[in-house]
Amino acid sequence: MKKMIEEAFQWRKIYRLGGYAAIFSFLLTLADIIYGSATSGDITLQYTAIEAFNEINQNWLIGLYHLDLLNMINTIVMLPVYYAIYGAHKRKSGPIATLSLILAIIGTTIFLANNAALPMFQLTQQYYTSPSETQRTQIAAAGEALLARGAHGGLGVFPGFLILSLAGVSMAFVMYYGDVFPRRTGLCGVIGNTLLLVYVVLVTFIPGLQSIAVAMAAPGGLLALAWMLLTGRVLIKNGSMNEVNQ
Repeated sequence: MKKMIEEAFQWRKIYRLGGYAAIFSFLLTLADIIYGSATSGDITLQYTAIEAFNEINQNWLIGLYHLDLLNMINTIVMLPVYYAIYGAHKRKSGPIATLSLILAIIGTTIFLANNAALPMFQLTQQYYTSPSETQRTQIAAAGEALLARGAHGGLGVFPGFLILSLAGVSMAFVMYYGDVFPRRTGLCGVIGNTLLLVYVVLVTFIPGLQSIAVAMAAPGGLLALAWMLLTGRVLIKNGSMNEVNQ
């Protein structure tokens, strides 16, 4: 009995952590949408390494944003959310919840490994402090390799985005059929993450359909926002209860 009480207490802390992480992810995603709407809206951003160096050198925050720094942070922030959702469903929907959590971990690992933001920031510093043209040429070549692997909308980041989107859809289905979250919360997650998955496929393989991709991303992003906010509220509420449905 004592062990069960201690376990429930530990899960309540995890629920609260996951809930606050979901709210933080909501704020990050909202900031991304606002900034994206206020700028040109170019979602492909196919530029050379030297152009990326120049942008980072002029405004490192915008330069790193265009290299998916915000998405990188968001993927890390979402891990406690997925773990908390898994904990809330581990008894009733254990196998599917476990699979969803594993997909989230794998997708995050792949995305972080391929992200070019911080390596490009380091190369930018080296590029502008290098004394010779030969060294700058070598650094630019290294930058091109990084962009080929981790530029937004490129094939290098597609596996991470794909697996993370599948994890979101899968976990949202767990929430929809479970009895912890309102069904509308899971439904928002299923539709939102599915639309974002279509967006990633279009941006990666059919960049000429940018307008259609944006049309998919807009409602998908709004539904994902609702999913994060509703999820955070329920997790924080469950984490504050004396007894949590496990």
